[in-house]
Amino acid sequence: MEVNQLFWLFLMLSALQPVIRQRMLEASRQRLIARLEQQRKSRFILLVHRQETMSLLGFPIFRYIDVNDSEEVIRAIHMTDPEMPLDLVLHTPGGLVLASTQIARAIQRHKGKVTVFVPHYAMSGGTLIALAADEIIMCEHAVLGPVDPQLGQYPAASILAAVRQKPVAEIDDQTLILADQAQKAIAQMQEQVRELLAEKFPVDKADELARLLTSGTWTHDYPITCERARQLGLPVSCAMPPEVLHLMQLYPQPVRRQPTVEYIPLPRGRESGHRR
Repeated sequence: MEVNQLFWLFLMLSALQPVIRQRMLEASRQRLIARLEQQRKSRFILLVHRQETMSLLGFPIFRYIDVNDSEEVIRAIHMTDPEMPLDLVLHTPGGLVLASTQIARAIQRHKGKVTVFVPHYAMSGGTLIALAADEIIMCEHAVLGPVDPQLGQYPAASILAAVRQKPVAEIDDQTLILADQAQKAIAQMQEQVRELLAEKFPVDKADELARLLTSGTWTHDYPITCERARQLGLPVSCAMPPEVLHLMQLYPQPVRRQPTVEYIPLPRGRESGHRR
């Protein structure tokens, strides 16, 4: 074989390598999902958002819950027997309120038991979806987050707090409009959370949790750990199946030129240390 032919063959293999690797990952995920469904006798759905990188320019694209996600999840639920248990793996920073609410309401109305698995984090809209489940299973160090509305780059609660600091005559019209929208957004989100919790808690407890999670008590990125979620009274367990963690390994982040975390990927115990 000539040098030119070897060169073009090398280029073709280099171009196909990411595609082949992606297909192998997809096949591995499908096999593991099928195994989990067989073990748990359930429908298994994953909503996983990773940071992706454009293949040419390298600009980061941050994934979030959007209408396409809600359509796919709802479609999967409609394809599932109403009495069959539903397992949903969440790994997301949140996203659109509309899409998150649609998913939450769909799993709330599912007759079979709904379990949400949070291996790492499910913030904002992800937490809203988790609140609709019958059981939330988190890793010991996984976190949920508040569901207080955000208007652009500002928390709705902070906009209202800022407006209260000044006389109305000193506030411009745009800020007053934002404050009006912020007040409505908080009221609407409280109503949504209250409805999601109504079947699990007494009315007073559901109201308390709805106010706590939506009114800006914490910053939007405040980590609600498994222990903290239990203290709040949420139906949380820390018994994460190892298969779910293995499944997350099949959703790798894009490869960086220089890794930021590096270790030997083998189990370690006291007896497995290096010997002289």
